[in-house]
Amino acid sequence: MIWLTWRQFRAQAAAVAAVAVAFAIVLAATGPRLADIAATYRDVFDHLTANDRHLFYTGIVVMAVAPVIIGVFWGAPLVARELEAGTHRLAWTQSVTRTRWLATKLGVTALAAAAAVGLLTFAVTWWSQPLDAALSSTHGSLPSRLTPVSFAMRGVVPVGYAVFAVVLGATVGAVFRRTLPAMAVTLAVVIFVQIAVPTWIRAHLAPTAEQTVMFDRERLDGISIGDTGPGSPLRMTVNTGGVGNWVLSNQTVDASGRATDLPSWFGACLPAPPAPGTTEGPVKVQGPDTMDACFQRLNAEGYRQHLVYQPARNFWPLQWAELALYLAVSGLLAGFCFWWTRRRLS
Repeated sequence: MIWLTWRQFRAQAAAVAAVAVAFAIVLAATGPRLADIAATYRDVFDHLTANDRHLFYTGIVVMAVAPVIIGVFWGAPLVARELEAGTHRLAWTQSVTRTRWLATKLGVTALAAAAAVGLLTFAVTWWSQPLDAALSSTHGSLPSRLTPVSFAMRGVVPVGYAVFAVVLGATVGAVFRRTLPAMAVTLAVVIFVQIAVPTWIRAHLAPTAEQTVMFDRERLDGISIGDTGPGSPLRMTVNTGGVGNWVLSNQTVDASGRATDLPSWFGACLPAPPAPGTTEGPVKVQGPDTMDACFQRLNAEGYRQHLVYQPARNFWPLQWAELALYLAVSGLLAGFCFWWTRRRLS
């Protein structure tokens, strides 16, 4: 059964392996230069080339797409193709039990997926390490490794994505019994999970940190108008005072600790918008107060900024927790797939 399973998907495995090895070779050839820059210069981001930035984002895209492709083209046809062609009956009449048949297919394919994505994520994580470890408040305009853009494209989480995608595809294929519908549903579900987990689940997999801070120039990140357009209340965001943290909530609170907008008088502290058709000149604070005086007034009136965030040190605890989550869900899906194969397939 192992040899038969390998023969059935060796073409797809060879294609993915070729891409993984080729990309790993590119990263291995360019990575040492980044390490040398990080060891030589204090700010590595000032010495990045356009190709370095392209490779950084290419790594993110490759790691995001790889589990999707594996789930759609390896997982979904794994069982559905056999059921569609009727070849499963031949295996079941050759002294091969349904449990052994499915266990071999799932085991070989999931291990191959974990190996391919494991190679990719190891290469991307190793290549990005000089950038991820660099201390910079702006991070060179690149997303830090704890942000949703980069987190699932580093460490061990992509392996969990790949295993989940394979098991999901096989389960959907067993239920639908048709390859194309199984591929479409697997594609939609994997993409949904890649969006849903960082949006609603990841932040709760490790304890968060909180700060309530006073206003000053060093903490200021930006000031914006509310979502309803001109005339909307002003909102302020501040930084956590550290680097690489993932900010989950950034709210202004009043003296009683309730969330609120900035007071209306704060608008006089901001520069007026440039007149239509003119080029914006140097930014000047409007009104009689300076920005520092406005911050002092905010603090005196009891306004503070409340931050909830995942500290940068939680990267690996979150990685292992999310990997465990995906493997647990994969286990539940596999259990259902075995039950469905034994009880509902004929």
